Amino acid sequence: MKVAVFSTRSYDRQFLDVANQAANSPHELEYFETKLNEKTASLANGFSCVCIFVNDVANAATLKSLAEQGTKLIALRCAGYNMIDMQAASELGLKIVRVPAYSPYAVAEHAVGLILMLNRKLNKAYNRVRDDNFTLDGLLGFDLHNSTIGVIGTGKIGTIFAQIMQGFGCHLLGYDVYPNEHFSGIAGAKYVDLPELLAKSDIISLHCPLLPSTHHLINRDTIEQMKQGVMLINTSRGQLVDTRAVIDGIKTGQIGYVGLDVYEEEEDLFFQDHSDNVIQDDTFQLLQSFQNVVITAHQAFFTKNALTAIAQTTIDNISSWEQGTELTNEVKLS
Repeated sequence: MKVAVFSTRSYDRQFLDVANQAANSPHELEYFETKLNEKTASLANGFSCVCIFVNDVANAATLKSLAEQGTKLIALRCAGYNMIDMQAASELGLKIVRVPAYSPYAVAEHAVGLILMLNRKLNKAYNRVRDDNFTLDGLLGFDLHNSTIGVIGTGKIGTIFAQIMQGFGCHLLGYDVYPNEHFSGIAGAKYVDLPELLAKSDIISLHCPLLPSTHHLINRDTIEQMKQGVMLINTSRGQLVDTRAVIDGIKTGQIGYVGLDVYEEEEDLFFQDHSDNVIQDDTFQLLQSFQNVVITAHQAFFTKNALTAIAQTTIDNISSWEQGTELTNEVKLS
């Protein structure tokens, strides 16, 4: 089957090619570095399947163009599907499949890495030593042991993150509309309501999906409820956080540290080289100017283990649709 794969980089090709070659009936994959949107949808003319990633745009207009050109299946190389207009997809008869889980350890471990970098100023320390400056002024951190960690979203990733932090000797508070017995089973972990989590946590880490109910979950009101000097970590979805509100919180000292692997306006920034350009996003430029902010470019998922699982599940999803078998990873309009 012909598959148009958008937003691809060399590593996508590498892992997808390996998974495809191992399939019983390999597909005809054609790679496009460009993102899918209404203007680029014409590249997929004649392709039964279109494969997309987190920053592609599959709105109603894009989906209509794809359907008119013969596309029947949209295969996501990710767990989140907020980039899909599900109502339009349903009306057009398009099937949507995703990768619900790949390596939750990858994302959870990256969140911990952001915490350690922010707390112990590892980025500053590295650069200082490279400049033959061995002073310790400005590098003071705190023990994670006995700190209180607030975990918002306790699915697989959030629970694994909590397990790791429990190993540091932290106290764990969880908030989730769907409690997870695996989180509750961690020694010392307990569920609380959101206001209590915000008020008591030294570190807050976001691991929830982007839904209408979670859009800008971190906003001016919730920031005001947080501990003074709190550390905020987001490795989930950028739109969970109101960036301007966070910037104001940094300025007042309400927020003491910020670690982000996602950004709400990342679509035109991440996965691209802008080193020779002037970035026009003033909010992003201001955000990264703060010394107590660390930003990585949506790389939390980026491990060999995760890319292998993503590629394998993606190819399996496409094969299942082609063969008419059950689509276990189908996303349906709720």
